Amino acid sequence: MSKPRKPKGRPISGWLILDKPVDFGSTEAVSKIKWLYKAEKAGHAGTLDPLASGMLPIALGDATKTVPYVMDGRKIYEFTVSWGEERATDDLEGEVTKSSDKRPSEQQIRDILPGYIGTISQVPPQFSAIKISGERAYDLAREGETVEIPSREVDIFRLTLLACPDADSAHFEVECGKGTYVRALARDFGRELGCYGHVSGLRRTFVAPFAEEAMVPLADLVALEAIEDMDERLAALDALLINTCEALSSLPHLVINDDQAHRLKMGNPILVRGRDAPVAESEAYATARGKLIAIGEIGQGEFRPKRVFA
Repeated sequence: MSKPRKPKGRPISGWLILDKPVDFGSTEAVSKIKWLYKAEKAGHAGTLDPLASGMLPIALGDATKTVPYVMDGRKIYEFTVSWGEERATDDLEGEVTKSSDKRPSEQQIRDILPGYIGTISQVPPQFSAIKISGERAYDLAREGETVEIPSREVDIFRLTLLACPDADSAHFEVECGKGTYVRALARDFGRELGCYGHVSGLRRTFVAPFAEEAMVPLADLVALEAIEDMDERLAALDALLINTCEALSSLPHLVINDDQAHRLKMGNPILVRGRDAPVAESEAYATARGKLIAIGEIGQGEFRPKRVFA
């Protein structure tokens, strides 16, 4: 007779908006949070480099099903570019590949910024997660290979020069779309200015739809390990979670009753009625009693579930 399987973790669902410290990888952060929460599963919405700090949204349980909606959201970064050196990784980690004694003036920096706003063509860094012939570019780069990475279009909504603390560096803020590499911006700034450059400081302050105020420092979470009573500790941790449906705030929202929720959970469509009911939507979400029930599409007077939540 086989032994019953031990549960792999708590079936908890929600978002933790982690303020990731420097020198802590995104995968490492997810593992730590999953362990702290004793969660069944966990995942993050957008890698943050170990040398970067700031917002790393981590989904627990059923919230992992909503990760793609956060991945597609706008992001805001503050970053510092150090002039005079281009590096293999386009940040502090890599060896110097090019150098220059030239330094740009504040006005020269301001003059180039309009060319980086809008939909622009960008070549990702050699050390990036882009796949080349089935392999990650950073794996090939670590083996000493220089590969041709095709350019791609990215969206830059806002780019601001915040300060020039000295001749050797400049501090910026950028609001951008999915797939933008801040390290590539620094590299391209330096090349256009003829002085070379690399990112020497990077912090993500916003990942739509989560606000900066929602961030929880890792140190605050680790401090809760001092609570000896496990139930009390988990309750304190759970109080820091954001409702799963917050990740879907950009979609149309239906509030339904318990009978409709039951039908959706069985995979069946429900009728959408009322003067203000959406006529047709490729994606919408439904909640009952404040809890996410399903993501689906609306058409012909029905809400048809595509993804159901426990």
